[in-house]
This record gives sequence, structure tokens and C-alpha cells, in this order.
Amino acid sequence: MSDAFTVLWTHDTCRALRKAGRVGERPPVAFSGVHSSLPAWSGARVGDEVYALHVNRCVVFVVSRMRVIGMERRDCCGTAPATWQDPAFPGHGDWSMLGAGGCGAAPVHVDATPVRFDMPVPGDLLSRLTWRNRRGQTRGLKHVVDGRLERSASLQGFYRLTPESADELAQIVGNTVP
Repeated sequence: MSDAFTVLWTHDTCRALRKAGRVGERPPVAFSGVHSSLPAWSGARVGDEVYALHVNRCVVFVVSRMRVIGMERRDCCGTAPATWQDPAFPGHGDWSMLGAGGCGAAPVHVDATPVRFDMPVPGDLLSRLTWRNRRGQTRGLKHVVDGRLERSASLQGFYRLTPESADELAQIVGNTVP
């Protein structure tokens, strides 16, 4: 059985996606890391889904839904760097803003929906979204006021959704016409 996760894409990441003209395109890869600046996708496996979220003006948006198809370096990643000055993943230069230069970055190959910034999570759903840890404990979002997310700290990281919350996010993505 596959799991679903969320990852928060920062303003810098989303700004870089827009600037590079990646809106409407499907990312072939994202990056996992060992430093807090790049969330570790350590709980994800092939077949799992990851919802890239973005918070703008207290509204949470689903930017892309990504299904993990591989978690190791492939030929498409390009030559591994010989020195610290070489790019880590020259084959994915178009998507480097997703973390290619992060500390200990590792590629996560994905089959993704197109990047977009017009798919808001309804405010009433924000208070119902829940995540579960490896011990089975669940938690919701903090700082939801009147259907708006006042602070995004509880979204920062890579977290496993409960099946019910995963179904609700899948419904948002499935109901939104590209």
C-alpha cells in the first residue's frame, strides 16, 4: 500500500520556478537532502505520492502532485561531480531550484502533475488535514484561523498524511482542470 506525504516549497523555490518558466511543466525530479534546508524524503518509497505545497498570503496551494518512480541517481542526472565546483546534477539543470544544490542532495525521480499556483486548499479542509508519524500518532495544522494559515511552520518538512487527508488532497488535484 502506498503512502502520501507533503513537502513545503518555499517562496524562493516557487519564485525560481516562475522565473525559469516552469509553470505548466511536469518536474521529472525533486531532491531530498540531509540538511534542514532540504527536507529528507527518507520515508518515501516508489509508488508513494508527494504533494508539493506552497503558502502565499495565508493560503495553502497544491503546486504539484508527484508519484515517486525512483530514488537513485540515473543516467538522466548527468555525470556525478568530480570536484565541489561541478554541478551535482547537470542533467536536471532546468529543475535545480527544487534542491539540486542542497547539502547531500539526492535525486527523487517523479511522475508529476504540472506546476501551478492556482490550486488552493479550501480553508475548511486546512483544519481537517492530519499527518501521522511512524508511531501512528496524528497531528493537525497549527495556526489555522478562519480558514487561513497564519504561520507555515507546521508544514515545513516532509510529513506522511493520514489516508483520509491524502484522499481529500487527491480530490482537489483531480477536480481542478489544468
